[in-house]
Amino acid sequence: MTRILAIDTSTAWCSVALSLGEKEPVLRHELVSAGASQLVLPWVQSLLTQAHLPLQVLDAIAVGIGPGAFTGVRLGVAVVQGLAISYDLPILPVASVDAIAAQLVQMPTFQPAHVKHFVVAIDARMDEVYWAKYEANPIQSALPVRLGEINVSKPEGVNLQGIQLIAGSAIPIHGKRLLASVSSPIDMVEEIELSALGLLLCAKEMYAKGMQCKVNELEPLYVRNKVALTTVERQEAFK
Repeated sequence: MTRILAIDTSTAWCSVALSLGEKEPVLRHELVSAGASQLVLPWVQSLLTQAHLPLQVLDAIAVGIGPGAFTGVRLGVAVVQGLAISYDLPILPVASVDAIAAQLVQMPTFQPAHVKHFVVAIDARMDEVYWAKYEANPIQSALPVRLGEINVSKPEGVNLQGIQLIAGSAIPIHGKRLLASVSSPIDMVEEIELSALGLLLCAKEMYAKGMQCKVNELEPLYVRNKVALTTVERQEAFK
């Protein structure tokens, strides 16, 4: 039985899940805005207590490494480093867009739609989006394959050539701009938020492939090096 704890604080949601082999995972997932720092460790303790498991018997800890909110990503990474170092537990670093893609293909409406290629796009603030392309696996239980790197661009810069579906938090904010250069119809899935359950889907496959890392190797995923605009740049952006 593989026992994996998953933690994500990279968005406005605080999300913690615990996987116990073939059993249904348990989850705490709430919209908390800036309150994740006060909740994440008590939630971890609560889930472990419910499962009657001490931290040291976990096989690994998965963490959302971004891209996402700068402070939230760093919080999740720091919490997992603190938990893992005590018992030298392996860590499974999961990119946020990969976790959303994993959740998407598990939705009941996905398989009947026969989608082969899709994009996950999430709001990156600063009038930009983080996005990546994926190819769906024909095997229903298998994870999608990311095609290329995770990108950051203006909404108009998302490459939707050959894409049948786009999903993520960028849609309600930048929907019209995302589709500005598209000539053929593309389905959109707005109502999908990153969850620790998505991390678990990725983490299980990573663990099976031996893709865990050590505490000193864990780093946030910064797709964009610049995280703030100057006053002049902000004024120019809103002219």
